[in-house]
Amino acid sequence: MTQSLNIVPFISVDHMMKLVWSIGVERFLVELADYIEDDFRRWELFDKTPRVAAHSPTGVIELMPTSDGALYGFKYVNGHPKNTATGRQTVTAFGVLSDVGNGYPLLISEMTILTALRTASTSAIAAKYLAPANAQCMAIIGNGSQSEFQAMAFRAVLGIKSLRLFDIDPAATQKFIRNMAGLGFDIAPCGSAEEAVQGAQIITTVTADKRAATILSDNMVGAGIHINAVGGDCPGKTELHHDILLRSDIFVEYTPQTRIEGELQQLAPDHPVTELWQVIAGEAPGRSGPAQITLFDSVGFATEDFSALRYVRDHLDNGEFYQELDLLADPNDPRDLFGMLLRAKV
Repeated sequence: MTQSLNIVPFISVDHMMKLVWSIGVERFLVELADYIEDDFRRWELFDKTPRVAAHSPTGVIELMPTSDGALYGFKYVNGHPKNTATGRQTVTAFGVLSDVGNGYPLLISEMTILTALRTASTSAIAAKYLAPANAQCMAIIGNGSQSEFQAMAFRAVLGIKSLRLFDIDPAATQKFIRNMAGLGFDIAPCGSAEEAVQGAQIITTVTADKRAATILSDNMVGAGIHINAVGGDCPGKTELHHDILLRSDIFVEYTPQTRIEGELQQLAPDHPVTELWQVIAGEAPGRSGPAQITLFDSVGFATEDFSALRYVRDHLDNGEFYQELDLLADPNDPRDLFGMLLRAKV
């Protein structure tokens, strides 16, 4: 994609939706997973820091920056669970990708939809290495905004078609069923979380409430299960009973961030964990036996957003899915910014 010096491509929500459908949802998820996995293999190249968070009684606003030395990316994202009561999204986001060499932004994009896609792709990557071989059934506890994306990614990457659903709000489960109608899933709505996990080899927890909760109790998790814990993603917010963590081999994205935000909040600061990039790079084992309980304590990390922005930028060649923003100053002489201002004088 060629780009003039003062123009920055902007991908709106409408552009993102059209881009996703032009590629196809499952193809998008699989290809995005490839980008994320490739960047995990380049882990040591990246600047890494826990996200910068501003917490309030009603939610959190976060910045998630990283760079591989050639490109710089960041995401602005909020999490306000009570927003739905006023017709607003719980999570909204946008991101920027820039050229490290000159500091100019290369892309500005909505990331509300894109974050849901990258979160689902990352979950599926982790399950590829950690879930039981030939897993057929996944329980999804929490049937809100993330749930359909998780289902689509697990089918696209692992072939999961059988789903067992539970949400404390039955309307959320019915929404999921409507959205997935005709897409070939075998869906069983359940009356409780205990019922939902019966027969499932993978359990995804993806709830939104900002509190320490027990979505899974210890007696609900048997040998051989893989847990994809997505919802516990900020300080004070957890989903799993403490004893489940003690029985599990725990895998994380970036340990310093997960100890602050993930299920790891419940454990000692030196409790052993494995970072997912180590498994992908072959430096640490993933699933090592059929009875092992594996837990992906997912909070989302900046490299995944970086990968998503890279993927989107690589699919903008024809100019159909973005608009041009006149965002950057372009004086005739780079040292004469006031002279540029004079150009607009009436």
